Amino acid sequence: MKILILGAGKMGSFFTDLLSFDHEVAVLEKDPKRLRFIYNALRFQSPEEIVEFAPELVINCVTLNHTIDAFQAVLPYLQPYCIISDIASVKTSLQEFYKTCGFPYVSTHPMFGPTFANLGNLEKENTIVISESDHLGKVFFKDLYAKLKLNIFEYTFEEHDKVMAYSLGIPFASTIVFASIMKHQDAPGTTFKRHMRIACGLLSEDDYLLTEILFNPRTPYQIERIQKELSTLQEIIQKKDTDAMKDYLKKIRKNIE
Repeated sequence: MKILILGAGKMGSFFTDLLSFDHEVAVLEKDPKRLRFIYNALRFQSPEEIVEFAPELVINCVTLNHTIDAFQAVLPYLQPYCIISDIASVKTSLQEFYKTCGFPYVSTHPMFGPTFANLGNLEKENTIVISESDHLGKVFFKDLYAKLKLNIFEYTFEEHDKVMAYSLGIPFASTIVFASIMKHQDAPGTTFKRHMRIACGLLSEDDYLLTEILFNPRTPYQIERIQKELSTLQEIIQKKDTDAMKDYLKKIRKNIE
């Protein structure tokens, strides 16, 4: 299959490496410096160059705030049978875009960002495939993810956004609050250092991605839940209520079993 990958960042390079020995792959990237380490794939810097290549599948790996712009830049140069796809962690605007774009599409969300995941060993990682996607597109990505031994889940656009508000919104908000009250520690403990590594990794992500995750319409409810639990914990601590603390710890240990 002829596959065009948009963007030569971490995920674009990952998919290029993953696919280029089994498929004919080309990468479209405006920044020539990012193309220096692209191996075994064609390198394009302008959308006009893809006409002759005639891809059958496009995988959009650019940053979230440029995802739709990247699609719109290449659509005039694609054949009508070409399947377009994204791997974005926020689908809110993409669902509406796909309805009017005129191309078959497949939307997936690999739940293993390059910041924390070991891209060489993904056996314990998860991925989501959007159920409204084109059948052939879903077959391709499910087969690809199965070869990586990923756990594959199929959700609707609506279900995806609900899951993201919980699985991304809660840890993002909690980590940001941790970082917001941070000050230098000369002798940090092990738990502190682990939290700090998570905070540094999260804050190395694109600002637009962090903003969109937190601006998910369903995220405020999850933050309200955090605030409620903090209030409960604060009350227990202020009262020095040992029995209440034991019960509280018992409850949260049950949550994570």
